[in-house]
Amino acid sequence: MTARPTPSHEPTGPSSRPRWRGVPVVPLALSALLVLFLVLPVQALLLRGLSAQFFPTLLRPVVLDTLRISLLTTGCTMLLTVLLGTPVAWLLARYDFPGKTVLDTLLDLPIVLPPVVAGVGLLLAFGRSGLLGAPLELAGISVAFSPAAVVMAQLFVAAPFYLRTAKAGFMAVDRDVEDAARTDGADRWTVFRFITWPLAAAFLLEGLVLTWARALGEFGATILFAGSLQGKTRTITLAIYSALESDLAPALVLSAVMVLVAFTVLAVVRRLGSAHTWR
Repeated sequence: MTARPTPSHEPTGPSSRPRWRGVPVVPLALSALLVLFLVLPVQALLLRGLSAQFFPTLLRPVVLDTLRISLLTTGCTMLLTVLLGTPVAWLLARYDFPGKTVLDTLLDLPIVLPPVVAGVGLLLAFGRSGLLGAPLELAGISVAFSPAAVVMAQLFVAAPFYLRTAKAGFMAVDRDVEDAARTDGADRWTVFRFITWPLAAAFLLEGLVLTWARALGEFGATILFAGSLQGKTRTITLAIYSALESDLAPALVLSAVMVLVAFTVLAVVRRLGSAHTWR
């Protein structure tokens, strides 16, 4: 008897996906239109911004002031986000309490609110005529239209990105590992410092990167609550808007910088996402 050949099976997974040879024409054409629409403006920005005048324009005092303010304010925003947001994310991930769903929704609300609405809300809360304006004025503190207002506007719109990602990171930590450490005599802070924090670190870093990118690109809430004062509250996005009315060169250079920063941030986030996906 001759042995019957074993039936061959089609491979499963990414290698079994159809090759380009059989791609339908209509989806391919529609995809090409969308890709061109999304890529062409970015390409135009890079072509105009990364010219021979890129570095001379980048070194102008006005542009350097803008970069300095943006880096300082976003740095403060990230620090406050970690200090204030990490405990909130940990509590939301680990404990159930009355009103948790409502609180979770309120903390996510700035993500979907228009930035202009956020700016109006900050003015009504912390401006001179706001809810806390009079007590702050009595204490000699003027918040609106100051560098502190820039940080507050960035924190309001950007911190929820960290909260969401950090909460997911803390929820992903294996509770059995923490319980084993407590059984061995570790206190709550030791467990958090040496077990919970390191295991959730990829999520936390991803959230922090997203927070920084959102804070760097903030415009609407900042211009309403902090204004656009050169050398004081004018960030990169405000400088781009202002330069469009007078000198186009700084606007082009700063726009190119923002494109490069955004691409880098997305690459880092994707890398971090892959890291904790394959863990």
